[in-house]
Amino acid sequence: MERISLFTHNEEKIEHCGVVGVYSKKGKSVAPILYKAMLALQHRGQDAAGFAIWNGKELVERKGMGLVNEIFKDDDLRLEGKVGVAHTRYPTTGLCLISDVQPFKKSNIAVSHNGQISNYLKVRTSLENQGISFVSTVDSEIVVHFLLEKLKKGLTINESIKEFMEISDGSYGISAIVEGELIAFRDPHGIKPLVWGENEDFIIFASESVALDVNQIKLMGDVQPGELVLVKNNVITRAILVKNTYATCMFEYVYFARPDSIIDGKCVMDVRKRLGAELAKEHPVDADIVIDVPDSARSAAAEYAKTLGIEYSEGLIKNRYVGRTFIMPNQEKRAASVRVKLNPVHSVVFGKRVVIVDDSIVRGTTLREIINLIRTAGATEVHVRITCPPIRAPCFYGIDMSTYKELLAHGKSVNEIKEFLRADSVGYLSIGKMKQAIGIPVCTGCLNEEYPTQYAKKLADELKTR
Repeated sequence: MERISLFTHNEEKIEHCGVVGVYSKKGKSVAPILYKAMLALQHRGQDAAGFAIWNGKELVERKGMGLVNEIFKDDDLRLEGKVGVAHTRYPTTGLCLISDVQPFKKSNIAVSHNGQISNYLKVRTSLENQGISFVSTVDSEIVVHFLLEKLKKGLTINESIKEFMEISDGSYGISAIVEGELIAFRDPHGIKPLVWGENEDFIIFASESVALDVNQIKLMGDVQPGELVLVKNNVITRAILVKNTYATCMFEYVYFARPDSIIDGKCVMDVRKRLGAELAKEHPVDADIVIDVPDSARSAAAEYAKTLGIEYSEGLIKNRYVGRTFIMPNQEKRAASVRVKLNPVHSVVFGKRVVIVDDSIVRGTTLREIINLIRTAGATEVHVRITCPPIRAPCFYGIDMSTYKELLAHGKSVNEIKEFLRADSVGYLSIGKMKQAIGIPVCTGCLNEEYPTQYAKKLADELKTR
């Protein structure tokens, strides 16, 4: 998607990706484990992927553009090495360069990062003033350079990571290899998820528990906000380096994570069911059928219907072999792409008062076309229900919405949103009920501008003045 640059050095460029780190306790190759984990996290990034493995002497990397099963060959999975990190990439611009594909490697350090460093420009400029050159446009690269410089000066890994946490503002779940040792750490607010697991052969860190499930590795818990976990000589050492208020990304539960994942002790599918039930209580409607926008709203839609005693059915069928619609350059092409990607089941919606449940509305153009599809298929009414409260402000932590003007709900009432969507009614879940359904403290910056970090607040103020 073509974006208007608001900051130099691509500061508006953000990512939402999947990371993995694996350590073999018995010296087995970690390449097959990394590969299966990347497949399980493919939904977090479909544009590029890569891994780096420490073979005892050096870091060997493999990376490429496309889907995981398209990039890696049999020989890649036979690489030897007992420590490795991997990454699936989801760029939020239409451009993806091989120089931006992770893991980032320099000397004996390799880093895989999910999230966004909000004060990226400030940190990068500081490093450039020290004579450091950058090869990519991605904020993740600063982590590699920062750690390398601190270690060169004699700081320990713990001291280096602690200093990084103190000077960086933003979100990160990171797995890294540092001189043959595996480390994992999470931003002090826990905005990005990072779980860990262990069996008799392997220790693993990943963005979601499904990466552990596919490798038959038991989930042991989560890397805590502000925590560094180091694995060396088969021993796990844990330390909370920086303490702060907990504010995990609500989008993980509303939309992004796989429903079969467990993150921060919460089953994502169970959370989505609660979101649907609370939505039904707050915004009931007299209707004949409830359908969902596949796939992330399915659990919520079924629970919404169950709570109100309305029939639930699949009313939209998804073509899984077409790309994402939001990268299309104009509305006409986006609308055409929606028609290719989704098709209504006429017998389900014809002559019916339809409730369509979706997880969120960002720009609204895709949902408006979906509503048009349902009406064209013969629905007499179309009511919209959304499990996420209105998104009224940008995100600076890794979700693809970095300006006010692109957000449908910014400056609009619910009635104005209804008119734009051409729906019969629109109902959003409230922030309070969303928090209640998720059950842990969450970041609501994009909902009410209550950002957990100071630099994000500064960026929001700058956007308003511009």
